[in-house]
Amino acid sequence: MTVQEILAQGAVRGLEYDSRRVQPGSLFFAFPGAKADGRAFAAEAMEKGALAIVSELPAPEGFAGPWIQVEHGRRALALAARSFYGQHVELTGITGTNGKTTTGFLTDSVLRASGRTTALIGTIEYRIAGRVLPAVNTTPESVDLYRIFEDLREHGGTHATMEVSSHALALGRVHGLDFHTAIFTNLTRDHLDFHKTMEDYFAAKQILFESGPKFAVINHDDPYAAKIKTPPGTTVLTYGFEKDCAVRATKVSSTMDGLRFEVQFGKMRFPIESPMIGRFNVYNILAACCAGLTYQIPVEAIAKGIADCPGVPGRFERIDEGQPYAVVVDYSHTDDALRNAITAARGLNPKRVITMFGCGGDRDRTKRPIMGQVAGELSDRVVLTSDNPRSEDPIQIMNDVLVGLRRFDKPYAVEPDRRAAIARAIGDALPGDVVILAGKGHETYQVLKDRTIAFDDRQVAREVLRGFGYKKA
Repeated sequence: MTVQEILAQGAVRGLEYDSRRVQPGSLFFAFPGAKADGRAFAAEAMEKGALAIVSELPAPEGFAGPWIQVEHGRRALALAARSFYGQHVELTGITGTNGKTTTGFLTDSVLRASGRTTALIGTIEYRIAGRVLPAVNTTPESVDLYRIFEDLREHGGTHATMEVSSHALALGRVHGLDFHTAIFTNLTRDHLDFHKTMEDYFAAKQILFESGPKFAVINHDDPYAAKIKTPPGTTVLTYGFEKDCAVRATKVSSTMDGLRFEVQFGKMRFPIESPMIGRFNVYNILAACCAGLTYQIPVEAIAKGIADCPGVPGRFERIDEGQPYAVVVDYSHTDDALRNAITAARGLNPKRVITMFGCGGDRDRTKRPIMGQVAGELSDRVVLTSDNPRSEDPIQIMNDVLVGLRRFDKPYAVEPDRRAAIARAIGDALPGDVVILAGKGHETYQVLKDRTIAFDDRQVAREVLRGFGYKKA
């Protein structure tokens, strides 16, 4: 018997991949994982009333219950969820290395400004019809996505916007979803611990556009844009600064108060104002404008949605306690994102840019010296520290970074303790400087070898500034 045949019988009451949530009448999907094999929980699932076990692997020796073996477990779950729940929302998917989260917040704001009730699914949090839930994964498992869509529909919602990670695409979490609009932000070095090569990394992103979205919104200025292939039925809308972009930004003004520019789309012109900072955010705003255009949202509502989006937690987020220099927290944890953040700071005409950052453990080691090189090249002063070291030695991680950092004759300090490093960077600042605290952004924890501790760069920065006698009224 196949999964679809057992669903057609009408006896299935739920789909689960976590044995703890199995109820009588569930189908249990047993995935092979990095830390555990789901087949080990098959017997427990049957004891709880599962109708059958679905896996891409054969049943373990001695297992006596119904077992459905499939070619690809997560794709089978995705198709089962589609049959079980149905997709009742218009869906925008955003993929790329940098900018997914900000573009998602902006797109959701545009949709809400047009009167839609929405869901937003991404790295920071999940928002469903005005409710905010903690994010488990950037892109949830397929059945969890369909549950979110069903929840949204029950609350009168019609449109969902989601970040689509390369992991989710490669693993099949979004297999079978119908995307109204698919957005490509950019592609730079990241996640090579998982994908191994940039070719494989790009191939994962390409899956979103092969799925046949109605519209493909593509960053024309990114080198990978020309490589993206779309089916004949997909309408392509490009954006950027170049003259041959379909949607183009002109007359850009970037200050500490935000961005102002004009959007050109054919003969159409409309002004945009945003409290977001930095030229790189022009790309994110353009992508959200394009998404709005694919839904035929009036430009007045698009502009209102952009203006109403105050910023994204941990994305070039300013920490203001009345100090005579700027302190910003940014999630930049790739060389391209770090370059964007420092370049954005340079665009504010500071006296100096002081950059504090680190690199995560158990992740792609090859980007560490490159990030060191970017920081050393573009900053006036660097404080190198620990990020989320995980199982690795923080000192070894920093040594990898120093290979690139030392290529430039810039003053730098090495401080493994992140709290002390934040204090060092802020303590070195003079009036007119910009201090960038990079790498962790919105995260409220630090992952160490033996434990995870509470740690929020934004809160620590405020504490340090108040310790120096600053406190905004």
